Formats: sequence, structure tokens, C-alpha cells
Amino acid sequence: VQLQASGGGLVQAGGSLRLSCAASGRTFRNTFGWFRQAPGKEREFVAGITWSGSQTNYADSVKGRFTISRDNAKDTVYLEMISLKPEDTAVYYCAAAITPYQTQRYDYWGQGTLVTVSS
Repeated sequence: VQLQASGGGLVQAGGSLRLSCAASGRTFRNTFGWFRQAPGKEREFVAGITWSGSQTNYADSVKGRFTISRDNAKDTVYLEMISLKPEDTAVYYCAAAITPYQTQRYDYWGQGTLVTVSS
């Protein structure tokens, strides 16, 4: 499975962005997730969505501001981000798991897209 993330950029605090993650290769009923890594910090989980889309989960820091969704017909996962804060600045990575259910283990990773939120 190959993952291509896009949609990052520079935005002012309070603004919004939508990230996309296009999957290709041997995709089949994968759960997807978004992670981020800020400068000098460890990578952290942001949001996840099961293959069916019926279950989503979020880090507490983004609940109510970020929404993960997917379009299985396009093999694409999205992360809609609103009310962005400077502390959301990070490289955002999409990841895929071989399971269609909620999981903490992801098997495939994209290259990351940079989100910078200015104050």
C-alpha cells in the first residue's frame, strides 16, 4: 500500500485546511489514521477511521475541530481541520492498517505534509 498525503500549507490561526491521503497498491478494507509530529516532539495520533467509516476516534486535543472521513470509491481519506491553532503546526502523516477495525497498530505510512499555523 502506498500513501500520498497532500493539502498542507501555511494558514493563520483560526483558519482551516483539508488534508487528503490517496492510497494505491494492494488496498483492501484498511483502517486509516492521521498522525502528526511537531518539531522536537514525538509523533502523536490525531484521528482514525475504520474501513466502513462507522467508527472514528480522535486525540483529545483535536476533538471538535478536526474531522476524519473517507471515500472508499476513491481510496482517499481526508482530515478536515478548522479553528487551527499554532500548536497544530506539525508534519501530518497518513497511515493505513491491514485491519478494517479500530487499531493502534498501523502498517503503512505516507511521506507527510507540513501544516504551519501562524499566530
